[in-house]
Formats: sequence, structure tokens, C-alpha cells
Amino acid sequence: MTSCAEPGGGGVVVAAVRQRTPAARAGLRPGDRIVAINGERLRDVIDFHFHGGVAELRLTLEREGRARSALLRRTGPDLGLELEAPRPGEIDTCSNKCVFCFIHQLPRGMRKSLYVKDDDFRLSFLHGNYITLTDLSEEELRRIEEQRLSPLYVSVHATDPDLRHRLLGRPRVRREILPVMERLAKAGIAMHAQIVLVPDWNDGAHLERTVRELARLHPHVATTAVVPVGLTNHRERLPELRTLTAAEAGALGRTIEVWQREFLRTLGTRFVWASDEVYLEGGRTLPAAAAYEGFPVIEDGIGLVRRFTDGFASAARRLPARASRRRTVTVVTGEMFAPIMRRLLDRVRLPGLRVELAPVANDWFGRGIGVAGLLTGQDIGTRLAGLSLGDEVLVPAVAIRDGAGVFLDDVSPADLSASLGVPVSPVETTPSALVAALLGR
Repeated sequence: MTSCAEPGGGGVVVAAVRQRTPAARAGLRPGDRIVAINGERLRDVIDFHFHGGVAELRLTLEREGRARSALLRRTGPDLGLELEAPRPGEIDTCSNKCVFCFIHQLPRGMRKSLYVKDDDFRLSFLHGNYITLTDLSEEELRRIEEQRLSPLYVSVHATDPDLRHRLLGRPRVRREILPVMERLAKAGIAMHAQIVLVPDWNDGAHLERTVRELARLHPHVATTAVVPVGLTNHRERLPELRTLTAAEAGALGRTIEVWQREFLRTLGTRFVWASDEVYLEGGRTLPAAAAYEGFPVIEDGIGLVRRFTDGFASAARRLPARASRRRTVTVVTGEMFAPIMRRLLDRVRLPGLRVELAPVANDWFGRGIGVAGLLTGQDIGTRLAGLSLGDEVLVPAVAIRDGAGVFLDDVSPADLSASLGVPVSPVETTPSALVAALLGR
């Protein structure tokens, strides 16, 4: 289930009900607003889960403006219903103006939902979104403690109060982050910390101070991710920043590995990790899979490349002797991952199968953005126009917006297919999915 908050008195709205499930047997319908469970009023989906873990749920509903009730009996963990996702106006938004904020760097004219800066603790708990903790009210802090909303994902960036205040754009509300994290740690709330590294701002001694002060809160602060700042070409009237040089990225990777060895001795965990792009930009070999300790923050770009390359190598060993039919495929990826993808695809040498790689430069956002997840349909179309593309073009599904089915520029795979004259298929970013797509399965 996914949802956050609903307007007008709280509650959660049913989006879908699956047949032959407890929700269907209780008579629930799409559009029903569930406002209470066993007499407990619901503010949002978190309250729904918090109060809905019992065997028998007496629901208070609103349907077409009328009050109703329903009895839902659990037969297992799945109730058989989906809840509506929050609309932009129902999400707690960020009042900070971080000097590196990616949303401030988006070009004009994109969908309104893309410009929403969420800073909602509920989305952090439910979906792993990073929050700054600066705008949390006392009531919200108490709720996190009472309902044990753990883990949370925290945008730290710096523990020095003055430096962090500058990084956050000198917001009206100034709050030191360590006392809040200490309070949450005392309440048993687990946290994953993130540091967006901005050269000449929070690197060097500032970075070391931040990492070490966070390490003192271990195990409640379970991990710390160091992610280089991403800058687009759309920074009009924004602070002048720069990205890491290749030499700086290499040095950062070495420094973090030194800290990891120390923390492994003292904390029993490496604790701090550099994102994959630090290794790719610095020309360093990615750590082995074991060094990622189970990939706890892989969604933050920590270990994605290692897990994919190892998985692809395993999948490539199980390839058939030959392709089932003659086939030529073009694989699209971003510039940053292209050298690694090329080496991986070279392992797929089957009679009857020809694979071409098409690295796409990101002109929409700027050449400083090299990840596949931010590719646009326009840039892909420009790169592939006029090429012999074969039987199918495979594009990374991570570049397709959930629910909308389009790239960030609102171009759909069907639009691309029509303009290029060849089927364009999104492929999930897993080794097995890519190998299956290459073989046309």
C-alpha cells in the first residue's frame, strides 16, 4: 500500500480492491475513505498500519458523502487493497533552499509534480526519502518516537551548525541536527545518514568531522553515504558550485576506505560508504560485494554497479549455446556507466545475436549528469536518430517515471518507437531482465 496524508480530516482513500481478499469480503470499494479503525481516527497510511495490525478491523468509512461501517477480518498480512498515493499538496514540503538542491536545477516547463520538494518524515519511513529534520514539530517528533517509525533517512551534509545552515540556504528555521538525531537515537530510532559532498564547502576536515560525529551515534546511525553533488546546466541565480575532479574523486575513495578499515575494527562495520560515481569518476576499482555488507542503502547509489556487474556475470554464464533467432539489439545507457556496460555486453557473444551499445549524453540537464536514470526521451531520440538500430531498442526502465510511463520530458517509449521506426522497450535494471531482453524473451 502507498499513501501519505489525505485532505479534509485525514483518513486514507482506497485506490483498488483485489477480488477474493479480506478487503473484498468486507465490501470495500475504490474511492472509500477509511477514517477510523476500531474507533481510532486515522491521519494517514502510517496510522492505518499502526492501528490495523489486529485480527479484526472495524472500519469507519465515508462513501459518496455518507458514513458507513465495515468489518474486515485478517487471514494473513495482505488485506487485498491499495491506497491512493498522496497528491503534491498533501506532502510536507521543504522550506530549505539547499545550495545544491536538484529540484532548483530543473529546467522550466516540466510536470508540476517534479518540482515538489518533499521533506516529509512519513515518506522517509515508508519509501526511504531523505529528510533534513529541520522542520519537524514537537508533535511529529513525539509521533516518530511513539510509533517507532524506523528507520529514517536523514540528509545531514554537515554536523557543524554554521556550515550546515549555509548549505541549507540559511533557512528561517535554524536547528542543529545532532541534538535531534541524539534524541531519536535515544528513542531507538534507526537512521541512515547522507552527505551530499560539495567541493570547497563540506569536504576535507569538515567531511571528517561529520563522519566521526555521526559514528558516535552508531548503531542508531547505521550507515553514512557520501554522494558527490550533481549539477545541471540550469543554475541561473544559484550559488556557484563545482563538481569533484577525477583526482579528488580518487582521493575521496581512498580516504573513505581508510575510515572503513578503522570503523570495521572499532564499530564492527565499515559504517561509511562512497557512492558508485566516486569510484567511476576517480577511475578506481569498485569494492567487492562483501564490502557493502548486504547493500543496506543501495537505492542511494551505494553498490548498485557492483551488484549489477556480479549478477550479470552470473547470468552470462547461463546463456544458451546460440540465440533462438537472428536478432540485433541496441542497448541505451548513460555516459557514466557506458564503459562498464560495454565490457559486460562483450560477454554476450552468441551466434545469431548482435548487440550494439548507445551511450547517451544528457543534454537536457547537462553533461555533468551521466546517470541512466535521468536520461530523457528527447536526448535518446537525438542520439539514435539515423542509426541502424536493429530489431529493438532497450532503454533503462529506471528512466521512466513510476505511474506516468514517460521519461522526465514527458516523451513515452511509444513516442520514441514511432519516431525511430523500431520497438523501444523499457528494461528493469537487473541482470536477469537485461539478459532476457537481449535474447528477446
